[in-house]
Amino acid sequence: MSVLKKLATLMRSSVREIGESVVDANATRIYEQEILDAKHNVAQARGDLTGVMAKEMQSAREIERLRGEVARYEALALEALTKQQDTLAEEVAGRVDELELELNEQTKAHASYAVQVARLKELIKGAEAKIREHERQIVMAKTTESVYRATRSIADSVDGTGSKLLSAKESLERIRQRHEDLSDRMTAAEQLEREVGSKALEAKLAAAGIGPDADRRAGILARIRARAETSVASSEADKPAVSE
Repeated sequence: MSVLKKLATLMRSSVREIGESVVDANATRIYEQEILDAKHNVAQARGDLTGVMAKEMQSAREIERLRGEVARYEALALEALTKQQDTLAEEVAGRVDELELELNEQTKAHASYAVQVARLKELIKGAEAKIREHERQIVMAKTTESVYRATRSIADSVDGTGSKLLSAKESLERIRQRHEDLSDRMTAAEQLEREVGSKALEAKLAAAGIGPDADRRAGILARIRARAETSVASSEADKPAVSE
């Protein structure tokens, strides 16, 4: 039985941890929704306020009407007394009494409406101020989250062991290695061609003075030598004769 209790406790703990992780992961969205809910409640309160204010205005008009009726019937009672209509004056006085009772109730209602209006206005004003503050806070929270995301992204790209820049550097190094390998292969191929290919044979023939290249080189060298000899001979001929 104790094992089952422990398992049940473990399940409740797991559910709580999962719930907390979900809440933490969506804290900003929850905060925004709470602000929206508060704004909706304030809007409802404004609607209630307009209703109470309408009742206050209606009661004020009713008070003015009753006061007018009281004044009118009092004048009629006075006129009845003047004409010695005491019974009629008493009847009119009864009507004035009814009107004054109704006026008293309307006055109390009007005062109650006024108190409710003032209280609702104060509550709405305070609620709207708090909502504006929360809206500023949510903007700051979003900005802070953006900074954290950017910082984390930069840290992951630059400093992390599996960072993107590190991977890019490794990719560049692999490219360089491929280029170096290709260059070495081309150099080796050229060297091999010089040593054992057709170019190697041409080089050996040229070194032995065999082939068209050797003939051209020998002809060029002979032409240069002849030009040099001609230049020397001309210099000797231009020298003045030395008298004995």
